[in-house]
Amino acid sequence: MEFIGVLLFIILIITAAASISAVLRDGRGHLPPDRSEPWTARDLPNNSCWTLRAF
Repeated sequence: MEFIGVLLFIILIITAAASISAVLRDGRGHLPPDRSEPWTARDLPNNSCWTLRAF
């Protein structure tokens, strides 16, 4: 029984270390580059996104 407890503890430590390593390696994730112009919706379609559809 003690063997299973020690094995689970080791697996827990390895999992925590791998998670911390992945977070530190990735940082805060992908950040878009800084842009000087403000965000605009020029590429969005003019019509409504959901319309009645006949199935």
